[in-house]
Amino acid sequence: MSTNQPAQEPTAGTGAPDARQLRTILIAVSIALMAVIASVSGLNVAQTHLAVEFGASQNAVLWIINSYTLALAALLLPLGAIGDRLGRKPVLIAGLVVFGVANVAAGLAPTAEVMIATRVAAGVGAAMIMPITLAVITSTFPAEQRGKAIGVWTGVAGGGGVLGMFLSALLVDVADWRWLFVLPVALVVVALGLTSTSVPDSRERSAHSFDTVGALVSTVAVVGLIFALQEGPERGWAAPATLVGLVVGLISGIGFVAWELHRRDASLLDVRLFRERGLAGGSITLSAVFGVQAGVAVVLFPFFQAVLGWSGLLSTAAMMPMAVMMMATSGLAPKLTARIGSRPTIAVGIALAGAGLALMALFVSVDGGYPGILPGMLAMGIGMGLSMTPATEAITGSLPRGKQGVASALNDITREFGTALGVAVLGALVSAGYRSAIDDRLHGVPQAAADTARAGIANAVEVSGGTGSHERQIVQAAQQSFVDGWQQAMWAGVAVMGALLVYIVLRGPKNPAPVDEAAETVGAG
Repeated sequence: MSTNQPAQEPTAGTGAPDARQLRTILIAVSIALMAVIASVSGLNVAQTHLAVEFGASQNAVLWIINSYTLALAALLLPLGAIGDRLGRKPVLIAGLVVFGVANVAAGLAPTAEVMIATRVAAGVGAAMIMPITLAVITSTFPAEQRGKAIGVWTGVAGGGGVLGMFLSALLVDVADWRWLFVLPVALVVVALGLTSTSVPDSRERSAHSFDTVGALVSTVAVVGLIFALQEGPERGWAAPATLVGLVVGLISGIGFVAWELHRRDASLLDVRLFRERGLAGGSITLSAVFGVQAGVAVVLFPFFQAVLGWSGLLSTAAMMPMAVMMMATSGLAPKLTARIGSRPTIAVGIALAGAGLALMALFVSVDGGYPGILPGMLAMGIGMGLSMTPATEAITGSLPRGKQGVASALNDITREFGTALGVAVLGALVSAGYRSAIDDRLHGVPQAAADTARAGIANAVEVSGGTGSHERQIVQAAQQSFVDGWQQAMWAGVAVMGALLVYIVLRGPKNPAPVDEAAETVGAG
């Protein structure tokens, strides 16, 4: 762990938080985090409604959804650093206010353009909230309780998206898509009340000026790379916009590393710390695990809806067992880490997640339905829960206590990159496998209908109704071809988990170094 630790400037109040206040703090930051995570996936269930309401193209609908994630990922690092300097509590409160107002505006938006603007504003607020929630935990909880608190945080971060999507689908099903924004606003109101009364403040006292250049360059780098990953599957990987985003992101990323090495002690992020096992291993683990999870979610929904014929609400509910296991085991991970160590715990989690992917690849079928994939989903949820918490601790433990906003932001950025990459890669593998498999199953089908069916399983199901005697052939061909593509994607996920397991065994994070609690001065807010 770095020994160059900026001092923590105490704020008003005396003494450390007691057990009751610590519970309230954990509840407050978990609710705030839930609001952010639920908003990442919530609008996915309302894509059709958005298109009809605004007369928007599919590209515009995707921008309504993706603009939030893009703004969130781009601003995590600079806003996390600003929170360290200005005070974590005021930045968290400000973020909640911005986020809440933006969601109210989104619920009232009259046009797609206004909706995109409100989603960008919500992403800015979310970037103020997300890194601070974890930084509050790492800078407030004593060392012996910090692991359990981080376990709760990672459980909410991992399973909150599925839970948020389920509640969003329920609101769309029983009310109207605009009611989707009631959920995050309600969570923000509760989080604001608890934060104002219970969350303490802490900040970094630094002799160096804020690294404005590093903040700007990192923002450009993240925007470019995330944009390329989001647009690649839609526009094509060779499309000019995708290539420009990729080139700008890579050049800016290299420039950021060079600048931070030049700034050294006054840098936004000391990139030399990536030579340590904790920061490198934790970041790689979270990127891979969340990437595979996001990619699997992309595969599961069309399987539930187009292969099994389920509604959006039922499809979302079918994801809940994996999310519940993930949230439960993330809370148990600190106990296992205390017994066997960080590296073995992460390794066990990765092995279980890989086994879950293998089970889904082996037993998925059109006729097997949900029971065929449920064991794999459960194993994957358990594995992710076990690996996320110690990986998060490895990242936050690698940076000084005065840089916990930056550490938390880095933790979140690795998750966002992993998610975007996983969706792009596994989604592309499923699509490629589907197109490759369906060609030999459409003999005799009219050319126009066959061309539509090759575009995707949803297109095949839609066009089949007008093909008379070929309807059953097209549907069966599409369903079986999707399963073939599914298996291809799952085995790719197994390969990723296998490579990650070897890396963790050889170079994984060690147990966190003992923390000098005397160096942590935190005042009650």
